[in-house]
Amino acid sequence: MAAYPEKEKYTAEDLVQIIMLLRDPEAGCPWDKVQTHTSIRKNFLEETYEALEAIDADDPAMMREELGDVMMQVVFHCVMEAEKQNFTFTDVCDEVCRKLIYRHPHIFGTPEQQKNGIMDWDALKNKEKGRRSLVDEINTVPKTFPALMKAQKLQKRAQPYGCVCGEQETAGHQAQAAQQALAEQLVQGADEAQARAKAGEYLFQAVNWVRSAGMDAEEVLSLYNDRFAQECVAKEASKQA
Repeated sequence: MAAYPEKEKYTAEDLVQIIMLLRDPEAGCPWDKVQTHTSIRKNFLEETYEALEAIDADDPAMMREELGDVMMQVVFHCVMEAEKQNFTFTDVCDEVCRKLIYRHPHIFGTPEQQKNGIMDWDALKNKEKGRRSLVDEINTVPKTFPALMKAQKLQKRAQPYGCVCGEQETAGHQAQAAQQALAEQLVQGADEAQARAKAGEYLFQAVNWVRSAGMDAEEVLSLYNDRFAQECVAKEASKQA
């Protein structure tokens, strides 16, 4: 295969072409051409975490490199789908552009929509995704989220429907005390840094309680997420019965 042309600046289109060449069945890279979505799934996650580390470090050079690695993962998956004639990188760009335009009518909409100001992002997303019920909301929370992220998302989606965790349940004395202390601190006007530190302390302690009991915090929270989702769905079904 001929050398790739040297340029002063390479673009996203070049990245697509390079990945396509690496994936060439005959002349491609022995490693790249045999990869699948599943085989490089963890690579995507690792590159994302490394990009987050660069963002947290506020390091522009590191961000440039790590965001490039994330973009390479996106293009790699797009090229694999293009090989099956399902969609291309251009299709992905087209879809996300349309999504951003649709979800920002206060910027890109009619003069009347722009005059009305910012609209409810969640309402627009629900309309776009066809979410009309609590079951729809619960079912669209990604199963691959880490347990803590998933717990927060489930609670946010369920709360407008009156399905709130903890209000009708009796928690342990330590957990109740932590909840009350945090609530009092916020009411008393503690600054955000203090409140965040205290909330983090309680979460960290909760993990310690679980670990001390010989259990895995991620696993038990994941199991409870499933239980909470099932209870919400059952509650919604009983309303419709």
